[in-house]
Amino acid sequence: MSSEQPTQPSVISSQPLMKSSEIRKRFLAFFEKRGHAVIPSAPLVPENDPSVLFNTAGMQPLVPYLLGEKHPLGTRLTNFQKCVRTVDFDDIGDNTHFTFFEMMGNWSLGDYFKKEAIEWSYELLTNKEEGFGLDPQRLYVTCYTGDETVPRDEETAGIWKSIFEKNGVTGERIYFLGADANWWPAVKKGEGNWSGPTGPCTEMFYDVTGELTKGLTLDEYKVADEKQQLVEIWNDVFMEYQKDDGKVVGKLASKNVDTGSGYERVVMVLQGKTNAYDTDIFETTFAKIAELKTSSASPDKKEDTKNERIIADHTRTSVMLISDGVTPSNTDQGYILRRLIRRAVRVADELGMKPSSLFWIADTLIDQYKDIYENVGRLRETIKVTIDTEEKKFRNTLKDGLKEFNKNISKLSEENSKVISGEIAFKLVTTYGFPFEMVKEMSKEKGFEVDITDFDTKFEAHKALSRSGAEGKFKGGLGDTGEMSVRYHTATHLLHQALRMVLGEHVQQKGSNITPERLRFDFAHPTKMTDEEKARVESIVNEKIKEALPVSVVSLPFSEAEKTGALHFFGEKYGDTVTVYYIGKGADDKGSHMSDAFSKEFCGGPHVKNTSELGTFKIQKEEAVSAGVRRIKAVLS
Repeated sequence: MSSEQPTQPSVISSQPLMKSSEIRKRFLAFFEKRGHAVIPSAPLVPENDPSVLFNTAGMQPLVPYLLGEKHPLGTRLTNFQKCVRTVDFDDIGDNTHFTFFEMMGNWSLGDYFKKEAIEWSYELLTNKEEGFGLDPQRLYVTCYTGDETVPRDEETAGIWKSIFEKNGVTGERIYFLGADANWWPAVKKGEGNWSGPTGPCTEMFYDVTGELTKGLTLDEYKVADEKQQLVEIWNDVFMEYQKDDGKVVGKLASKNVDTGSGYERVVMVLQGKTNAYDTDIFETTFAKIAELKTSSASPDKKEDTKNERIIADHTRTSVMLISDGVTPSNTDQGYILRRLIRRAVRVADELGMKPSSLFWIADTLIDQYKDIYENVGRLRETIKVTIDTEEKKFRNTLKDGLKEFNKNISKLSEENSKVISGEIAFKLVTTYGFPFEMVKEMSKEKGFEVDITDFDTKFEAHKALSRSGAEGKFKGGLGDTGEMSVRYHTATHLLHQALRMVLGEHVQQKGSNITPERLRFDFAHPTKMTDEEKARVESIVNEKIKEALPVSVVSLPFSEAEKTGALHFFGEKYGDTVTVYYIGKGADDKGSHMSDAFSKEFCGGPHVKNTSELGTFKIQKEEAVSAGVRRIKAVLS
């Protein structure tokens, strides 16, 4: 056995180490030659699946097809899938964890099964002309040991035995393990309640020391795995079962194959590195970070390395999230993005980097990925400006917030206390804009812990107070009920719908303010509107005014109102019954013709009775409010 720490591996002694771009190219070409259609990555934000924030595995977007739906490109597919995982957020900066990563995989949807999948996996890993050229003598594999529901996978083990014998690979290297290692999705870390396609898998491991070529007993294999002398390099999942709440309930209509591995990990092994941050994937990013560092950086090289990796990881993830339409906010995907950017800003300061350094690091990353993911290059300026705007917003309060944090740390230290109260944490979150997780992270770095229960109590009280303060006010930001304000209020509904028609259905109201003199309307949109777009919006609104459309209101149970497709503030708390205002001919107070309406929105009113009362609509100004949010100011005459 080798020493505790893995030695630098000798991966492909007979040829130069492959660049990451060549690995990407070879992988796709390998499976395309074998009849697989190359499909694009799905967006990071799952489509039609609100149960999760991000796609976290290559198979996730393909679940409907694994369950039997026909894929338009056939039964053999391959791609690189963009993924984001946040469960290991606190571990970013070590040798193995990433927030954003890519999964390379190939799929059979009721086509080939175990024999072809395993043979191609071996060929991909070891073939020097078409594949990755790895040494077969350094491969080890695991198979499913079986349970009371699914039998021991002797078929898979038999296929591997035949392959190894045919290629002169000797020694013990095939092992049977349980569901925690050889079932997908894994029966561990809270994932045991999975419902959907599932099955046993065979995993391939590669000896990164170059010393474990003669075979290992099961116990020796487990020790080598624990010491990371063996690294998982590939995984074939044989999805032939259906699970419901963690229990196998039967077989799928067809036998499917889901294979793959993390791209960063494969590149690490093929380039002979002990961690993926040392591969050429991050080469240009770290070069840019080094260029932007100043002499005031910390003398602690180990801490510097961790911080540089955090910046590289978080900026890369931010670039990918923004390119897929995520904008910084205080909820859901936007909150993760905000947390990533703000943490990167904080550690960049610890490295002595200049303000707006993330802007230029993002630019370098965009150059790296623009030809791989088209939207990264197309949204270059949006990505950079979004990151820089969020950094500036954070910097407005960062300095004072850090002073407040350090002042409390000093005071608590004098009192021999290691607990930060919920009140202190609450102030840092609400007054200084620190994400709560960042407060916990900073506290942990100083050897303190946060009283989470106390914080939650204060934060819930704060939200309740905010809700009560909003009672009696209209959702649309109506300041009074005078004639002009009511006209402007109705005009915002026409404007909202016109914006969605011209710019797209991603447009959502982010707030409005109405006075007797003008309307102000904030909405989600990543870029500045062109003059042509503004003219088209104006034209649509004025056309609907000229059509003299009736404005009606109906009260409906919340669930029924949602089914009508009426627009509303997503995430807003509504009662059991809501009022929906809709604008369109044939409308009545029972909502029977709501489907024909031009505009439908949850709203507290009041509104004019007919759009002909509005006059002429004119946009005065369109401008940015924050990253991903635009503002229109308009008047009626």
